[in-house]
Amino acid sequence: MNKPFAGIRIIDFTRYVAGPFGTYQFALLGADVIKIEPKAGDDMRRSSPVKWEGSTQGLGPSFLGINSNKRSITLDLAKPQAVAIVKRLAESADIVWENFRPGVMDRFGLGYDTLRALNPRLIYCAVSGFGQNGPERGTAAFDGKLQAMSGIMSITGHEDKGPTRAGFALCDTIGAMTAAFAVSTALFQRSQTGQGQFVDVAMLDASLSFLSGQIAEYTVTGHIHRQFGNLSSTGKVTGNRFKAGEGDLMLAVMTEKQFAALMRGIGRADALDDPRFADWPTRAQNEPALRAIIEEALGSDSAKNWEKQLTKADVPCAAIWAISEIVHHPQLAHRDVLQDVSASYGDFTLIGSGFRLAEGGTGGINRPPPLIGEHTEEILREAGYSDAEIAAFEDERVT
Repeated sequence: MNKPFAGIRIIDFTRYVAGPFGTYQFALLGADVIKIEPKAGDDMRRSSPVKWEGSTQGLGPSFLGINSNKRSITLDLAKPQAVAIVKRLAESADIVWENFRPGVMDRFGLGYDTLRALNPRLIYCAVSGFGQNGPERGTAAFDGKLQAMSGIMSITGHEDKGPTRAGFALCDTIGAMTAAFAVSTALFQRSQTGQGQFVDVAMLDASLSFLSGQIAEYTVTGHIHRQFGNLSSTGKVTGNRFKAGEGDLMLAVMTEKQFAALMRGIGRADALDDPRFADWPTRAQNEPALRAIIEEALGSDSAKNWEKQLTKADVPCAAIWAISEIVHHPQLAHRDVLQDVSASYGDFTLIGSGFRLAEGGTGGINRPPPLIGEHTEEILREAGYSDAEIAAFEDERVT
C-alpha cells in the first residue's frame, strides 16, 4: 500500500531540529521532501559532538537521525537564479516549510504572499521561537532558551540542586511535532476547501500546550510549582526513584491495587496493615519510613531483576535503561522500531516512525539521508531545466 503522504511534495528550508524533525515525519510517510541547503549544508550536519567516518561528509549522527527519505539540493538564495528555481518548484509543491526568524523568507523574496500568488493551494509552514507577531517576534530561540522560558525547567530537577533541562532537545521536538500536526490539519482542510494557508507555529506556544495540566493548576488555583526530582506529578510517593541492590528502580505505583501488589511483591505485605501507610495522604506524611521499607527490600537484588519480578505482579516500574540498552530491547525488535540502513557512505541503524497503521502504509525508511546537494541535478531536471541550464547554474555557483 502507498504511504499516506505519497504524492505530497514539500519544499523544506528547515535546519537544526525544530524544522527537520517535523518534515521527517512526512518523509517517513511517503512525502517527497526536497531539502534546500546552502553549499555548506544544514548546520545540523556538523553539530553532533559524536563523530564517525561519515562526519567529514556532513553526515553527523544527529543529522542522520532525522533526515532519511529526503532529497537534497543546494541553492545560494542570495542569487536571483536560485530564487527563481524555488519559485518554479513551489508552483507544483504542496507545502513550503521553514524555520527561519520571521521576515527572513520575505527578504529572500520567497515569503508566503509571493509564493501563494504562484500557487493558491500552497500550505506554508513557518516554525519560529515566538511566532510571527508579538514583542518577541524577532528574538533568537534555541531549545535551551525555550526550556528555561516555558516553565519546563522550573518544574524539572531537584530543589537542593536547582532546575535542569531535559536530556534532549525537548522544545525543538515539541515544536516540530506540533508543526507536523498543524500541517496535517491544513492538508485536511485543503481537501475540503481547495485552498492553502499560512501555518504559524511558535515553539513557546507549542511547549506551553504540553504543560496544560500544570498551567491550569496555576491559573485555576494559584498553585506555585517547584522541582520534585523524580516524584510523579501526582505527588504520590510511590511514583519515584528508589535505590536497589544494583542500580535504581523507577516506580509508577498510582493505585491502591498497585500499592498492594508492590508491597506483596517485595515481601512486605505486613506494611499494608500499618496505619502510617493506610492511604495516600498518610503515605506522603510518612514518606521517609515507607522509602526505607521499600529500599531495604529492593536492596536484595538488582533493579533489572526487580523490574522483571514486579512487572509479572502488574506493578508499573522500570530500571533506568541507558540508550545503549533500550535499543536492544526485544520489544523494539518485535515492532521493527529500528531500521537498518545501507548507504554509499556506510551502514547504520536509525529510528523510523513512532506508530503503526494496521491496514498498511506505516512510515519507514526507504532512502538514506542525503549527502549535501546529492539530488540537485535530479530535482532541477524534474523541474524542467535543461542540461545546459543546470551546468550554467553550477558554473555560476547558484547550486
